[in-house]
Amino acid sequence: MRQDHRADQRIRTGARRFLGAACIAVLAAVLTTTGTAAPASAAVPAAAQKWSSLMWHSLTPTPQYVALRKKLADQRSSLSTRSARITQARATHGAAQTSLTTAVAADAATRTSLALATEALTTARNKLTLVSRERPRSGTAVTAAKNAVAAAATTVTARRAEARTTAAALKTAQAASGAATTGLDRAVEAWRTMYAAIKINQQRLIALDKSAQYASQAAALSRTVVTEVRASFKVADTTSVNGITVHRSVAFSFRRMLADAKADGVVLSGGGFRTRQRQIELRKINGCPDVWTAPASSCRVPTAIPGRSLHELGLAVDVTADGRTLGADSPGFRWLAANAATYGFVNLPSEPWHWSITGG
Repeated sequence: MRQDHRADQRIRTGARRFLGAACIAVLAAVLTTTGTAAPASAAVPAAAQKWSSLMWHSLTPTPQYVALRKKLADQRSSLSTRSARITQARATHGAAQTSLTTAVAADAATRTSLALATEALTTARNKLTLVSRERPRSGTAVTAAKNAVAAAATTVTARRAEARTTAAALKTAQAASGAATTGLDRAVEAWRTMYAAIKINQQRLIALDKSAQYASQAAALSRTVVTEVRASFKVADTTSVNGITVHRSVAFSFRRMLADAKADGVVLSGGGFRTRQRQIELRKINGCPDVWTAPASSCRVPTAIPGRSLHELGLAVDVTADGRTLGADSPGFRWLAANAATYGFVNLPSEPWHWSITGG
């Protein structure tokens, strides 16, 4: 059951990677005609382009994945229908077994009654024979014996009719019981067949899901991305995502993260890119002992030394929700802690609001 749960969880996670028209609009901006992530600017370094491509592949299901996921959904619906049929078949089988038990008892009772009536008739006939042979012959005794034979014969006839009725009812009950048993067996077998097919397709779906591999490769590249982007960064290499300025190489992934969070009821916003001058201003505002040398931890609010902040590259975002900076106990932070890695973003542990592609 635990494996089933993990498989279901993987499938549910995969289902969130397909956003229809909104996703297509984003793809148009980041894909080439060959279907791989395209550089947003000629200046964007190769590592950043590779990171973007890997995250696109991680977050975009293949047509085969989508088709198999739909097939699984149909199969799950069929499994539910078959479960209902088993419930119905069990009820029918139970009722048939009850009817059969009743019919068996009724048939046994009428057979016993017929046997007793037949025995009574035999006894009455024997008595009539004895009375008829007695000398002197008693007309009264003979008449009484004849009447007893007639009464016993009438009883036998009645019991025989009852026995025929209960025998027919038993035969009908046996047939119904057999049909109910067959129906239940078939319903169970149909359910087992569909369940087995679902298990196979769950494993196939997991095998088709390469998202974790792509995301892992992107994570391994993240520090190289920072190094290469820092060496050639231009403000023109940034773009706006829901009003948040980020580096073009992370725009697709970041947009998807915001959209999926919103789909889960968590609306995120924040501040991304900032200029070197703004970083200097923040160092002063936040009371850093020295703008250029004091460590970030020495400021009233941790603030990186100018030239070291990923905000200056558009590769980090200070996330907010409802206009407030995220705290470690906020719904926004909990959602990001559970899901952000899927989109290539990592938290700086000392700052619940700060998310970047390296965690720095």
